[in-house]
Amino acid sequence: MKLSQKITSYPGHEITPEDVKDGKYLDVVYKFEPKYSWAAGVAISRFLADLKEGRIIARKCMNCERILVPPRMYCEKCFRPTDEWVHIKDTGTVNTYSISHVGTDARRLKTPILVAVVDLDGATPGMGILHNLGEIEPSKIKVGMKVKAVWKSSSERQGAITDIRYFKPVGEE
Repeated sequence: MKLSQKITSYPGHEITPEDVKDGKYLDVVYKFEPKYSWAAGVAISRFLADLKEGRIIARKCMNCERILVPPRMYCEKCFRPTDEWVHIKDTGTVNTYSISHVGTDARRLKTPILVAVVDLDGATPGMGILHNLGEIEPSKIKVGMKVKAVWKSSSERQGAITDIRYFKPVGEE
């Protein structure tokens, strides 16, 4: 056969759904259930354990004197391991915020979601955590506003960032 000739038939034959139903071919249905494990790592595991106890922990780099929150075992500025654990306050300052009138499912919300990056007191400025704001009207939120964590009760905490319900304003309104 020349390469320029068109092949009009193929070896083998089609398997139809009826053939499969009639048992002419082996059909195996297998439900795959993947098993996996995930580790938060040394720093975040400790961070989450302390949240469960109602405390916020950070890591300190003695070289650049930064206090890192969320904690990390390696300083990305100095390129060296961090040196020690330090507890910081559950108060801070709103660095930036967002008022969302749209939910995660793209539907319009009656009550907006209020989120902010909170620079925690005792941590290096700019080392903030993203969290919800509560007990405040959206129009009263301001960059630089002082806030304090509102924690779940100790019996409700699970070792998650949501152990802090939200941050509420403190001091001047």
